Amino acid sequence: MLEEVERWLSRRSWSVADRPLERVLAAKRGTTVSVVLPALNEEATVGAIVSAIRRELMTEAVPLVDELVVVDSGSTDRTAEVAAAAGARVVARDAILPRIPAVAGKGEVLWRSLMVTGGDVVCFVDADLRDFSADFVTGIVGPLLTDPDVEFVKAMYDRPLGDAPGQGGRVTELVARPLLNLHWPQLAGFVQPLGGEYAARRSLLERLPFPVGYGVELGLLVDALHTVGLDALAQVDVGVRKHRHQDGQALGRMAAAIYRTAQLRLSRGHLVRPRLTQFERGEEGFTPRTYAVDTEERPPMAEIAEYRRRSVA
Repeated sequence: MLEEVERWLSRRSWSVADRPLERVLAAKRGTTVSVVLPALNEEATVGAIVSAIRRELMTEAVPLVDELVVVDSGSTDRTAEVAAAAGARVVARDAILPRIPAVAGKGEVLWRSLMVTGGDVVCFVDADLRDFSADFVTGIVGPLLTDPDVEFVKAMYDRPLGDAPGQGGRVTELVARPLLNLHWPQLAGFVQPLGGEYAARRSLLERLPFPVGYGVELGLLVDALHTVGLDALAQVDVGVRKHRHQDGQALGRMAAAIYRTAQLRLSRGHLVRPRLTQFERGEEGFTPRTYAVDTEERPPMAEIAEYRRRSVA
């Protein structure tokens, strides 16, 4: 590990316990905080997450979060209804920036969320978390409120796979971590580089391009490094993350999108064939299934005319 990264680990890696809630609230002053949950068919979990944030972080006694928005990316279940009943403002992905046709993907939802939120600090939380703790929010928002030099904070945690502790995060270990260590060794200290829980200053996020799909977490992390430098990045241990795990083929598609995101940043060159073929066993043997790998990115939000007009207004 680079000496620079070792120093960073000692200066910019914390536990949620390092900043008690009282200290975080005292440091908030006039800074506003938005929490965004990107959601697609998460009726089983989104309500509990929204309720916990409303109950613990959006009260008169604890006014840490100023707005809580669920961006629904086309759910066919009761995600939107459950989230609204729990107290979130629910916005449909396709209703945001209708001039620009929406494409499928998590990054697309996160990018559009900047248009419908106003917080100085934006905190992203995945909507499939189980046994959710408000520490996920206070942990990653805290450094942004207490340290003006910090711009981007990722959560770190244990990721069990079923009953096996520490066995989650398979794409992280097999794809993202090798890529980062080999090509962006300054980021080798991040425990969960692909984790969906992170917070950043709006002034940074609006300057970054957003890969529309699964590559968004790696893309934002790499681009934040190049934009503000390693010392402006941080991570906070928030405990254990339990969520719905993807099957092996979905992980393969995720890995391909992440590799593509890294490759684009390494070369900014032409992708020879942005496709991934996987195999499924059927009655007559293995059947190939070919999927497109996300090759589109959204530009920095600061370049979007509607966003600039909103900022002026």
